[in-house]
Amino acid sequence: MNAAHRGAAPFTSRTVFAAAHVVADPNADTTPDGPAVLDWDATLAFRRHLWSHGLGVAEAMDTAQRGMGLDWATAAELIRRSAAEARSVGGRIACGVGTDQLAPGGAGLSDVRDAYEEQLAVVEEAGGQPILMASRQLAAAATGPEAYGELYGDLLRQSSEPVILHWLGPMFDPALAGYWGSDDLDAATETFLQIIAEHPDKVDGVKVSLLDADREVALRRRLPDGVRCYTGDDFHYPELIAGDQRGFSHALLGIFDPLAPLAAEAVRLLDTGDTTAFHKVLDPTVELSRHLFEAPTRYYKTGVVLLAWLSGHQSHFTMAGGLQSARSLPHLRRAYELADGLGLFPDPELARDRMAKLTAVLGGDA
Repeated sequence: MNAAHRGAAPFTSRTVFAAAHVVADPNADTTPDGPAVLDWDATLAFRRHLWSHGLGVAEAMDTAQRGMGLDWATAAELIRRSAAEARSVGGRIACGVGTDQLAPGGAGLSDVRDAYEEQLAVVEEAGGQPILMASRQLAAAATGPEAYGELYGDLLRQSSEPVILHWLGPMFDPALAGYWGSDDLDAATETFLQIIAEHPDKVDGVKVSLLDADREVALRRRLPDGVRCYTGDDFHYPELIAGDQRGFSHALLGIFDPLAPLAAEAVRLLDTGDTTAFHKVLDPTVELSRHLFEAPTRYYKTGVVLLAWLSGHQSHFTMAGGLQSARSLPHLRRAYELADGLGLFPDPELARDRMAKLTAVLGGDA
């Protein structure tokens, strides 16, 4: 493997993952509800790009369109291929474990457990660190917090290494409303913390994607020693990563897919103890992130892939499930403008030309 594709030196002050998008095959003869067909070369090349900056890859997560275009069979192949690529370049990888091989409705708790166990085995056999993702089917089948405690307890006892627990809020997926057994977030937090407290040796950390900085900080301060908090808050990540006198968050973020070079630069400054310089690099990116993740938040993937195309990481703006149509032209234009203002494009002329062509194809004004 070319040395240029090997991961940079690890960060010393924070553990940082970028949740990576997938590159669809634009020549595939498929439909929005058909199986995903990926361009494997471009998909894996993008992961090498993330590793080259020193970031870990969070694979087969929400950013990769799990449940929104990426089916489980393709996700399993993605996990295997990406984990093998990680070994070849010395990159860090963690992979999503869910239940999306089940039909949308009608699954019982035993079905959910079996589905989780199947996916956990795939990730562990591939050599990835498991991320236990929130499950739509569990949210539908569970009748209260006890069901979550029992099922997650079984999975944690089975895992061969500490996992990351993922709390994805309903703004990212409406089917996850009431997760951990309650619509009351305070009650849900107590259930979540109880599960962690009962299995602290099996929980590496928790990824919190609730877009509520105060709630994340309060949760972070109650975690057992040795259990990390990985922020998934794409609205407040600079302040949460920087932290305060009582602690800080690590990161597992979809926005670090397009922001990889700037994110890596900022965290390396933080490694030196220069919090002011860290904020100077990362704070200006928040406006772009809030734009990409504006409601309906679940469609942020469209902007992420747009920026990958404009940056030259892929040759087209086609997405699994046809999700390239999920955002309006004005939204995409603003994403381009904000990214360009950050100096995010390696070749600004290429980005400008591609944006002009997209505008013309969609019938917008020049």
